[in-house]
Amino acid sequence: MKALVLAEKPSVAREIARVLGCREKQKSYLEGPQYIVTWALGHLVGLAEPEDYNHKYATWALEDLPILPEKARLKVLRETSQQYKAVQHLMKRQDVGELIVATDAAREGELLARWIIQMAGWKKPFRRLWISSQTDKAIKEGFAALRPGKDYDRLYESARCRAEADWMIGLNVTRALTCKFGAPLSAGRVQTPTLGMIMDREDEITGFRSQDFETLTADFGSFQAGWRAGSGDGRIFEKEKTAKLSERLTGRNGRIAKVQKSEKSEPHPLAYDLTELQRDANKKYGFSAKQTSNLLQRLYEQHKLVTYPRTDSRYLTSDMTGTLKERLDSVAVGPYAALARPLLRKPLPMTKRIVDDSKVSDHHAIIPTEQTVLLNGLSTEERKLYDLIVRRFISLFYPPARYDAVAVTVQVDGESFHVKGTTVKDAGWREVYGGDMSTDDEEENAAGEPAAGSVKLPELREGENVTIQRCIVKAGRTQPPKRYNEATLLTQMEKHGLGTPATRADIIEKLVSSDTIERQGNLLHPTGKGKQLIGLVSAQLRTPDLTARWEAELEKIARGQGKPEPFLQGIRTMAQDLVSGVKTSAAEYKPHNVSNSHCPECGTRLLEKKSKRGKMLVCPAESCGYTRAGEKRLSNRRCPQCHKKMELKEGKAGMFVQCLGCGITETMDKDHKHVNKREQQKLVQQYSKTESIGSNLGELLKAALEAKKDNS
Repeated sequence: MKALVLAEKPSVAREIARVLGCREKQKSYLEGPQYIVTWALGHLVGLAEPEDYNHKYATWALEDLPILPEKARLKVLRETSQQYKAVQHLMKRQDVGELIVATDAAREGELLARWIIQMAGWKKPFRRLWISSQTDKAIKEGFAALRPGKDYDRLYESARCRAEADWMIGLNVTRALTCKFGAPLSAGRVQTPTLGMIMDREDEITGFRSQDFETLTADFGSFQAGWRAGSGDGRIFEKEKTAKLSERLTGRNGRIAKVQKSEKSEPHPLAYDLTELQRDANKKYGFSAKQTSNLLQRLYEQHKLVTYPRTDSRYLTSDMTGTLKERLDSVAVGPYAALARPLLRKPLPMTKRIVDDSKVSDHHAIIPTEQTVLLNGLSTEERKLYDLIVRRFISLFYPPARYDAVAVTVQVDGESFHVKGTTVKDAGWREVYGGDMSTDDEEENAAGEPAAGSVKLPELREGENVTIQRCIVKAGRTQPPKRYNEATLLTQMEKHGLGTPATRADIIEKLVSSDTIERQGNLLHPTGKGKQLIGLVSAQLRTPDLTARWEAELEKIARGQGKPEPFLQGIRTMAQDLVSGVKTSAAEYKPHNVSNSHCPECGTRLLEKKSKRGKMLVCPAESCGYTRAGEKRLSNRRCPQCHKKMELKEGKAGMFVQCLGCGITETMDKDHKHVNKREQQKLVQQYSKTESIGSNLGELLKAALEAKKDNS
C-alpha cells in the first residue's frame, strides 16, 4: 500500500516528491514506490455561497438578511475543480492506504486540508507533517516524526470558526450596506476596525490646531544645552519671552549643577516574527507588508534559506540549539563572514532571550536554515530582506551594547539648561549593524533637542563654572499626530489583536483594493469612500476591542481552552444586530467619485474608478453595467498632420499634447502654453546628441523641456 501526501502548492509538492524518490510525473501528482505526492492550489474547497442554500439569495435583497445557515456547507471551488477531482480520485485508489497532510504548518493550511478530506469523504486515519523549513534535511526529519492527524483537531476547529465567522459577519454586513446605500461597500470583522483606526487618526489630524513656538539653546563653547521650564517643556510660545531670555542670559556665567552618569546595558533585539520583519522592511526599504510576505515566501519555499514565515513567535525552542552553529556556518559568507566566524570558535550563549519553549506555540522565530546561501542567486529585494534576517540572527549571539549615559543640568541666573549624551564602551551586538548606536525611533523631540545617541559630550564636572557665549533661537510649530504607514499600522493591529501575522498584509491590501484607503508615498490615507463607510457601520464593528477578543477566543479554541459553538453563537447574534442596525439607519451615502459624464445607456452620472489600466468610468446602475476608459482631455491645439484636436497629457517633464492617431507630440510650458516651435526644435536637436537613436520624439521633447527648466 502507498501513502498519499497532500501538499499545499505544486512547488512544495515537487520538493517533497524529490526527497521521497517519486519520479513518475503525472499531470496532477508525482508517484514513487512508496508515496504519491499531490497538491492543492490554495483552497480547493470553500464555504458554500448563499445561493447554494437558496437560489433567491443570488439576488441581493435587504429583506433576505441576515443569512445564517444552521450548519455551514462546503463546496468545490469552480476555478480549481479539476485539481480537486484529481485529489479525490487518488484518495479513492485501492492501493492508497494512508494520507499524510503536508500543507502549510499553520491554521489556514490545516483548514484547507481538512475541508478537502471532508469533501472527498476520506474515512481512514491520517498523519500530519509539521515542519518549519523546506530543506531536504527538514523534510526527511519531518517524515521520520509524523504525528497523528487528531493531534491537530483543535487547530482545525479554530480555523473553521474563523472562516465561518468571517463569512457570517462579512457577507451579511457587506450585503446590508450595499443594498441599503446603493454602493459597493465592504465590511468585515477585522478590516473595518483597521479602517476605523486609520480614520480615528485622520480625525485627530484634521482637528489639530498647530501653534508656533521657539526653543532656546545656550552655547557654552565646548557643548550646548537646551533651556527648559520648570515643567520640563523647552517650548516657548511667546516670542517676547524668548527675546528677553536670550538678551538676559547671553554672556552670563553659570555652573554645572548636576552631572548624572549611569552605565547602560542594552541586550540584543529578539529574533524576528513576521509582523516585526514587515515593520522593519517597511521602515528601512519602504516594502509593503504584502511585498515582504511575498519575498519571504520565496526565500522560504524557492531558495530554502529561511524558516517558516507566518509565525507570531520571536523565540527558538530548546530542541534547535544543536543546529544553531550549522546555521551560522551556512550564513558565514560575504559581508557576514567576519561577523559569524568568531562565534563558531566558541560555545554559543543560550539565554531566555533566545530560547524559550514557553513562548513558542506552532512555529519558532524566523531564522536562516542550514542551506548554504548563494547571494548572487537572490534578487535585490530578496537580498535586502535576507540581510535583515541574517543580521538579526547573528546579533542574537553577541553581548549587550554597553555605554555611559550622561545627563547634565546647568544653572544660569535661575534658569535651567539640559543636555544628554552617550559614551560607547562596548558596541556589543550593534557591531553587527556597523556599530551604529542610534535607533530607527530616535529623532528630535518636541522641543527640537537632538537624540541623546547623537550627542558627544566632553568630560564635565559638577560645580564647574561655565559661560553662555551665545543663545541660539530656533522656530518651530507643533505637529499633528503622524498618519499611519504600514509599519505603524501593523504595530497597532498587533497591539489590538486584529488578524494574525499571516493575514494582516492581506487586510491592508483589501482596504486599498476596495478604495477605502490609498497609499500616498509611504503613508496611508482614508479615501472619501472610507470616511463615509466608517460613519455607516456599527460602533461595535468599528472599534478593535470586540474583534480582538474574538481573536483571543480563536486562540483559546486552538489550545483546547474554548469551545467552538458558544463562539459561533456569539457571531450569529452579532450578525443579526449589525444587519438590524443597517436596516434602521437614517444615514446617507454620497459617492465621492461622481464624474461630470452621464451614461449613454441610462443617463446616470458615471463613477470614476481606478484600475490597473488607469481611470475607468463606470455606471453605478445595477441594470446597466456600462463601462468605458476615463475621459480624454482635449486641447485646442490641432495636429499639424491630421488636424484633429490633440489630447492633453502629463508626464515626468510636465504637460504635453499628443495626437493619438499620428503619434505626434508637442511639449507645453508650465503655464500650459506651447513652447516656441523654433526653440523647441533647437532644444530637441541639442538634447538628442546625448540620447540613443532609438529615443522617440515625445521622450526627446519632454527631456528637452526638462533640461530647459533645469537651466532656467
